[in-house]
Amino acid sequence: MTLTVVVVDDEPGLRRLLVLLIERDGRFRVVAQAEDGIEALAAVREHDPDLLLLDLGLPHLDGLEVLEQLQGRVRPAAVVLTGFADPATLERARSLGAADCLVKGEDFARVIEVLYATGVAADGT
Repeated sequence: MTLTVVVVDDEPGLRRLLVLLIERDGRFRVVAQAEDGIEALAAVREHDPDLLLLDLGLPHLDGLEVLEQLQGRVRPAAVVLTGFADPATLERARSLGAADCLVKGEDFARVIEVLYATGVAADGT
């Protein structure tokens, strides 16, 4: 099973690194990248990915607003990767449907493991 992913982060270098990390794993295919919330929603509509790797600190629409607009959709399962370690912000993301929340400075090494577990759980296999 290959899981499709949209990667959303406003930092181009980090976004490229995440795409390389994800695609190198072999269990994923990155179908789109976005640098802001508006592009993220457009990519989700166009590609209907299994997973959304989403930063919260985005221009135009932030990650929480993206999650709000995606509420009620079965796909994609959202994994937040953010610089915000504030528990209230992370809890808000979860309440808006994020399957998991990772903090950039603390959880970067777990991105692949969490993406795969989230994708498998969402797929029901």
